[in-house]
Amino acid sequence: MKRKLISAIGVAAMMVSIAACGGDNGDEGKTGADGYAGQTLTVWVMDGSSPDQWQKDVAAAFEKKTKAKVKFEVQQWNGIQQKLTTALSEENPPDVFEIGNTQTPAYAKTGGLADLADLKSEIGADWTEALNNSSVYEGKQYAAPWYFANRVVMYNKKVWADAGIKDTPKTRDEFYDALKTIGDKTDAEPIYLPGQNWYHFVGLVVGEGGELVKKEGDKYVSNLDDPKVAAAMETYKKFQALSKAPKDKDEATPQQGEVFAKGNVGAVIAMGWEAGIAVEANPKIEKEIGYFTIPGDTADKPEGVFLGGSNLAVAAGSEKQELAQEFLKIALSDKYEGQLAKLNGVIPNKESLQSNLAGNAPAEAAAPAAAGGGTTPLIPEWAAVENAPNPIKTYMTAVLNGKSPAEAAAQVEDEFNKRLSQES
Repeated sequence: MKRKLISAIGVAAMMVSIAACGGDNGDEGKTGADGYAGQTLTVWVMDGSSPDQWQKDVAAAFEKKTKAKVKFEVQQWNGIQQKLTTALSEENPPDVFEIGNTQTPAYAKTGGLADLADLKSEIGADWTEALNNSSVYEGKQYAAPWYFANRVVMYNKKVWADAGIKDTPKTRDEFYDALKTIGDKTDAEPIYLPGQNWYHFVGLVVGEGGELVKKEGDKYVSNLDDPKVAAAMETYKKFQALSKAPKDKDEATPQQGEVFAKGNVGAVIAMGWEAGIAVEANPKIEKEIGYFTIPGDTADKPEGVFLGGSNLAVAAGSEKQELAQEFLKIALSDKYEGQLAKLNGVIPNKESLQSNLAGNAPAEAAAPAAAGGGTTPLIPEWAAVENAPNPIKTYMTAVLNGKSPAEAAAQVEDEFNKRLSQES
């Protein structure tokens, strides 16, 4: 539904927060001019990730170069981790598959992913470092960065105009002052920022150069009591004080796009696709929607953002290792990486390809922050932390309700550390 809405308003889809294999002839089938003739490479992609036209064009280029065929199999996000885990343990796993960027370390640790160091050397010299980080585990390249998305400021142009604001802010202080002006000069809520928009908080931590975990001996433990994490939370608290949103809910409870649609909110911190939710609720709001990069401390450096996205990996158990890498060379080439960015409005794996986002307002607003973005800790132990009730959300609400960051960190430390000891 979201993709249809987004298409209707000209906003490209972004990701939301991998079946049988072909033949088993292996690479021995490569013979001179016939290449890999007769072989079929199985590629798992997630629902909504790769448009039909992209698949068609990549398949044609792949067949022309290798004489082999590619079989794309679309997977659903719901239940994919267990399905992929099972597939990688069997004799005929998918040869190439899409994998969530923050999930990559867990699969790398189990030995399910092939080492792609040679591929990185050949085609990945100019991959954006922040985007490639999730493909690396313990110093080895176990995947390749494919596409990404991050949050932007989605604002109501009419509300800002009513407040007399003519230019979008370029620094965090200018952003705060603009929101204060909206509160002083209009009846609108300056910003709708629920207390548990924790992915935005993760971005603020990234911007401070902080980490949510630290290593003590041979295990990871909570680092919420770090001054950099506290500074990020104080920034969140400052902006959240301008909002009437509940301190104990996230951006999906209720959907903040529906709140924005009512027309009396100045701004939200949102993914580009959330505009579709607003337009479905109130079609008239479409003409008032604008976007800008979340401003950072200084004009030359955007705010830190959480980078959601997907990598492409090769199954260690695939018998078509060389053929799989030939596919990745084509799929990740400037031509097809650029095509995917243009069609889906997602951030490509290198900055030189961001020109493909021209004309896509939310993607253009998101792109400048990508190089300085980051993720949740790239460790296999992290997955259990996010299970409800997420202790980071509990920490955030505690601070917003009056506890100091240190007190709130102490409140959730035992639970946080317990989860870090439970590998998924």
